[in-house]
Amino acid sequence: MTRQTRGSPYAPGDADDTAAMLDAVGVDSAEDLFDIPDPVRFDGEFGIEARSERDARRLVERTLGRNDDLTEFMGRGHYDHYVPALVDDLASRQEFLTSYTQYQPEVAQGFLQALFEYQSMLVELTGLDVANCSMYDAATALGEAATLSQRVRSVSGDRILVPDRLREGKREVLAAYADGPDLSVETYPTDEGTVDTEGLADALDDDAAMVYAENPTVSGAIEPELGAVGDLADERDALFVLGSDPVALALLERPADVGADVVVGEASALGAGTAYGMGTGLFATREEYLRQVPGRLVGVGEDATDRRAFTLTLQTREQHIRKERATSNICTNQALMALRTAIHVATLGPDGLVDLAEDCVVLADDLATRLDEVSGLRAPVNDRHHFREFQAHTDQPAAAVASDLESEGFAVHVVGEHRIQICVTDANEPAVDRFVDAMAEVA
Repeated sequence: MTRQTRGSPYAPGDADDTAAMLDAVGVDSAEDLFDIPDPVRFDGEFGIEARSERDARRLVERTLGRNDDLTEFMGRGHYDHYVPALVDDLASRQEFLTSYTQYQPEVAQGFLQALFEYQSMLVELTGLDVANCSMYDAATALGEAATLSQRVRSVSGDRILVPDRLREGKREVLAAYADGPDLSVETYPTDEGTVDTEGLADALDDDAAMVYAENPTVSGAIEPELGAVGDLADERDALFVLGSDPVALALLERPADVGADVVVGEASALGAGTAYGMGTGLFATREEYLRQVPGRLVGVGEDATDRRAFTLTLQTREQHIRKERATSNICTNQALMALRTAIHVATLGPDGLVDLAEDCVVLADDLATRLDEVSGLRAPVNDRHHFREFQAHTDQPAAAVASDLESEGFAVHVVGEHRIQICVTDANEPAVDRFVDAMAEVA
């Protein structure tokens, strides 16, 4: 190791090393490697007044006190379910918190077993054969499914078909994934929030590599034509990818039973609450695609003494194999978040998970019925069954209704000029009566 002269103790290097590297890239100093505007360049002073602990606490409390105190009836991919204290307690154990990723699986048996159980839960919920131990979030899982379609299809094709109502952020991430392999992301029509099968049939041809559908959809509608979507994709030899989440999967049609080849979605609907950006992408698929699964899998076998042992297997990330053979460049996974999901599912148990899913249907139906009786509102806007959330028509401009609701302490999504979207779960159920009263005032 070279002698340390300055800088980080974790990045060894002396003046000669630095000079050689600068010469190799053709600059005179390390400063020349950076173009930092003066307004944001650190001048050596943080400009933070020194305070006692008590004063610092008061300042933080005053600052946080300026946040809006809103009860959210918002969803569209981020869902708030009650997270049992047991999840926080177990997931906060030091052997989990200090385990970044299991690069040395032989010394992380407990964590590997927890991830194996997570995978097993997803396999049971989806009916598919294989699940990996998590992606970043639902959007990146969808992007990985798109690149998977290029590796497993027997014929050429570069079109990825998605619903025309796909959430914008998810569409943008998918487009970023599609840019590298020159895939074309196109839309097919929806009708009343669910798939227009005739429109999908017209959009499909032999160039379609993948068809993506969601159940429930972004508007909360339960998709009634999943089997037909699977048949249409199969006829064109396109990969059928279905988006869902663990709560919905406990009650709705099993993806394997409607012909899904891949299931993606947010596993963090359990275990995390509304984390606003922090997710856990689930990814499950058929066994025939096992060696094409992105990220990594936890497998189980036996050690030299014939004891059951867990290990990372089929690691197809580019850190583990030659870059040209890698299926994904994903750098890490959401191991701690997957652990939280697994603990939450185990805490609920099969019956509890189904009960929670049934509540998501009943609560949405009850709230829509009550809001439909409010003058100036029509809920839901279609005759579909709904899961957690639904859309409502407002006679008044939707933005004005949402703004007035905010002044009453509630937040909803504005999704059209005269349309709002409302999400209800066990987390905000206690506020439903006040929410209905507020809607009656502002609608």
